[in-house]
Amino acid sequence: MKNTILKKVTKSFGSVNVIKGVDLEIQEGEFTVFVGPSGCGKSTLLRLIAGLEETTSGTLEIAGVDVTDLEPAERGVAMVFQSYALYPHMSVEENMGFGLKMNGMSKAEIKDRVSKAAEILQLGPLLNRKPKQLSGGQRQRVAIGRCIVREPKLFLFDEPLSNLDAELRVEMRLEIAKLHKQLGASMVYVTHDQVEAMTLADKIVVLRAGLIEQVGSPLTLYHDPDNIFVAGFIGSPKMNLLDAKVIDVNDKGVHVTLDSQPNTVIMMPLTEQKPAKGTAVILGIRPEHFTKDGDNELSTTIEVIEKLGSISYGYSNDIGKMIFQLPADAESKEGDAITLKYASKQAFLFNKESGLRLR
Repeated sequence: MKNTILKKVTKSFGSVNVIKGVDLEIQEGEFTVFVGPSGCGKSTLLRLIAGLEETTSGTLEIAGVDVTDLEPAERGVAMVFQSYALYPHMSVEENMGFGLKMNGMSKAEIKDRVSKAAEILQLGPLLNRKPKQLSGGQRQRVAIGRCIVREPKLFLFDEPLSNLDAELRVEMRLEIAKLHKQLGASMVYVTHDQVEAMTLADKIVVLRAGLIEQVGSPLTLYHDPDNIFVAGFIGSPKMNLLDAKVIDVNDKGVHVTLDSQPNTVIMMPLTEQKPAKGTAVILGIRPEHFTKDGDNELSTTIEVIEKLGSISYGYSNDIGKMIFQLPADAESKEGDAITLKYASKQAFLFNKESGLRLR
């Protein structure tokens, strides 16, 4: 397998440690997405793989070759940046083939590679146009085409859709997903948008403050988060996280009360790590997991209703910051008292001090 492997990779800028020891393996043909909040180090990690930044320590391997000390051009990677970076005086065809021309490739070979890439990206009718005659989505496709013609071992995308409007982002997201299936190439994609990550990735790498919090498939991270950070970051709208305390642990399960509603007793299934009585915990419930049925319930008052067509969300603040999906047939109004039911098996418990999931 021609995998990409990062071993104990670190990066410091002076006294500031940006990447703090990353171990990661990207399988051949896999679509891997780096996701996390601004400043978490995801773009820096991508630039380290590309060779645009030097590693402070650790090793990088691409397709079985140690590339830690190699120049970017020698690594067999191609990168799509946030900005299109197209030459305004060149046609689409010239932009796509310019890198190959600089490497001394024959005109016939360049034309062949550009034609194939243009066919994949549906750019054939646009080959003679200049960048100013293209839409934002078309320009980004040209930037991707410039990478395809190089036939790299690894494609790198650094937030390539952030300059596009909402509709175009969805369109280009689908284009990139189709491109991955068509080429079967290894791709690493950086985004701060977890919806983008969930829809594109085979594997998501969640980063925070230069460290990997969790690696897994989109559904694994959604259904089985390791800690509060991953639970709150993956999922849209984000998970409700409510302060609570353990009042009892017995054969039936873990009994907790909410700090804001001490009289509300919630029963959770037994965990492998049984928390001691009095342990401060966080109860996590996703907005979409409130249903008409369930073995637990919360009472709250709707402050705001957000109507999105087929789905409506209610917001409240009396037992903590809450968002909950309302039944499609609900006739709830702002100011209404509401009882929210949910299944305990779909809720999560986290140790408040460590942030780790109680499994």
